[in-house]
Amino acid sequence: MSELSIDSQTSALVLIDLQKGVVERPWAPHSGSDVVKKAVGLAGRFREKGATIVMVHVSFHLDFRDMLKSPVETPPAVPPGSRPPDWAEFVPELTPQKGDLVITKRQWGAFYGTELDLQLRRRGVRTIVLGGIATNMGVESTARAGHEHGYEMILVEDAMSSFSADAHQFAVSNIFPRLGRVRSANEIISAIR
Repeated sequence: MSELSIDSQTSALVLIDLQKGVVERPWAPHSGSDVVKKAVGLAGRFREKGATIVMVHVSFHLDFRDMLKSPVETPPAVPPGSRPPDWAEFVPELTPQKGDLVITKRQWGAFYGTELDLQLRRRGVRTIVLGGIATNMGVESTARAGHEHGYEMILVEDAMSSFSADAHQFAVSNIFPRLGRVRSANEIISAIR
């Protein structure tokens, strides 16, 4: 495992879908509240160091016409019409602060169809520290796209979670090490300068 040193001036913390309608669901191996606690700690340290923070959430127009409608074997766990009005709001602990970037996505990944890449490049970001929910959906899709865009990826194992511990572990052990480096929130907090 290589030593970790994170330059706050060229790094961004990107947090995926830590919103009311997502965090409240059952997740494994880390609960939604545990993921939020780790994300809050990371955000606090990144703010102290003046690093870029990006809060990403998934949301759709009231008529859901901007939602992907491809035929799939497993439909969304929470059908669009049954979502409460505050479903897409960030959890209170992670309400975006002045200077944070807010990205609204309409699919799993945070790059396609958004201004995420543009905003990161304009700020001189070369490293993305990534966490959120779900490991195998929004986080993995964003990690793959970030890697393809040429960003150095650091994946925060304990600041993400999935539908099952096995699904989470598969990404952490088999996918993420091919896209970047996998570390704990504490390791990242210690490494940012």
